[in-house]
Amino acid sequence: MKTTVAFVCVHNSCRSQMAEGWAKKLGSDSLEVYSAGTEHYPAVKPLAIEVMEEAGIDMSGHKPKLLSDIPAKLDILITMGCNVECPFVPNKHREDWGLDDPSGGPIEDFRETSKLIEEKVKELLVRIKNKTI
Repeated sequence: MKTTVAFVCVHNSCRSQMAEGWAKKLGSDSLEVYSAGTEHYPAVKPLAIEVMEEAGIDMSGHKPKLLSDIPAKLDILITMGCNVECPFVPNKHREDWGLDDPSGGPIEDFRETSKLIEEKVKELLVRIKNKTI
């Protein structure tokens, strides 16, 4: 049975989308992955899509989603560091990754954020495998 994980930020337009992409790529055998935001936003940031494509992850079909668009019960809820006050979503484990939002910055900022997220997803997968979460 797969572990259900959701990555949440305010707009679901950058960091949480990148985390969803990395988690699906790296943990497809063990994770059921979602991302969502607490506020409506029109589109995923183009530089986030571009940086993920550089890493071989296609996010061209990704659209921002709201909490109401993901399962109401999760194993793991991860906020991305944007001081998100989520309505209560039942979960077994919750943590905040404390990532700065690269929005409005140069593509290098998006690349750095993507790398940080990749490493955090890898660490998350190890913790899940070792049953430390």
